[in-house]
Amino acid sequence: MPYTAEHKQATRERIVESARRLFNRRGFAQVSIDEIMEGAGLTRGGFYNHFQTKEELYAEAVTQILKCAPAATSSAETGVAQHIVNAYLSRSHYDDIDNLCPLVALPSDTARGGNGVRRAYETVLNSMIGLFTSSLGCRTNKPRERALAIAALCIGGMVLARAVETESFADEIRNAARALALESGGWE
Repeated sequence: MPYTAEHKQATRERIVESARRLFNRRGFAQVSIDEIMEGAGLTRGGFYNHFQTKEELYAEAVTQILKCAPAATSSAETGVAQHIVNAYLSRSHYDDIDNLCPLVALPSDTARGGNGVRRAYETVLNSMIGLFTSSLGCRTNKPRERALAIAALCIGGMVLARAVETESFADEIRNAARALALESGGWE
């Protein structure tokens, strides 16, 4: 008896979740399909029922963050944007390697990846920039330019914080990036 569509979707989601965690922890090149499937409680043979390539899976894993992002509404965009900056540069986000945003965890792998991977990364980045742009609205001159800078502060601040060994220095980087991002958005 063939599997139901719901079962196939649930299986695919387990594979993507396993891949996302492993990619965040070890990067694209260091993770094998066998490890991904083992993490999902499956065997390698089932992989190709869901994905044609590891890169296709990588692209889907990168876009998973969009399902978790808070939705902005016109009346609450400023609060959502401020919340995102604070949460993004928080100690708990810094400590949570398995659930770290792919914009932070995977930029080097993405830069070396194919078009599908870079397109997925760009989609997530544009989502963040769009939310910041909407939040800034007409309150500032050149809202998209400012939103790009705020996104760069969030992502770059966390990338740098994760790259240094000294925790107090990492905290200093995150806190400086957060303060400047909030100030730039007028969300202090």
